[in-house]
Amino acid sequence: MRKILNPFIGGENYHCFACSPNHESGLKMEFFEEGDEVISHWKPDEKFQGWGIILHGGIQATLMDEIAAWTVFVKLETAGVTMKMETFYKRPVLLNQDEIILKAEVKEVENEIANIHVKIFDSKDHLCTEGFVYYKLFPLEKAKSKLNYPGIEKFFD
Repeated sequence: MRKILNPFIGGENYHCFACSPNHESGLKMEFFEEGDEVISHWKPDEKFQGWGIILHGGIQATLMDEIAAWTVFVKLETAGVTMKMETFYKRPVLLNQDEIILKAEVKEVENEIANIHVKIFDSKDHLCTEGFVYYKLFPLEKAKSKLNYPGIEKFFD
């Protein structure tokens, strides 16, 4: 498994709720690459509580959306915007566990739309949530101009 370095760190306007390590109330996600998948290990925190000791469904959707974006960066070597998400909540993600694991993989690219399959597993390897994130892909030059951060070129060269 290879750690994916975050090229946005150090960018003047970089305050992403999902992946900035410096966002005070953010998710602070990190990413790894293994085969066809992008993976994130993430520790649930009670500040993201929904009902009872369950991770809020909106936070789960945010986690899925973010790993899909990084999958587009790393696997398709471009960027884009989320068009649509289909999310299937199969079992609760409990807050009282060491970590959850997210896995994302490109399933299809057609007409500049990427279909990213995302799964969330609990610490006992139960599939809790899965879905599809549909991403409208930018042409490479547009992606480079939209993502004007130091180090971003490593995604695209």
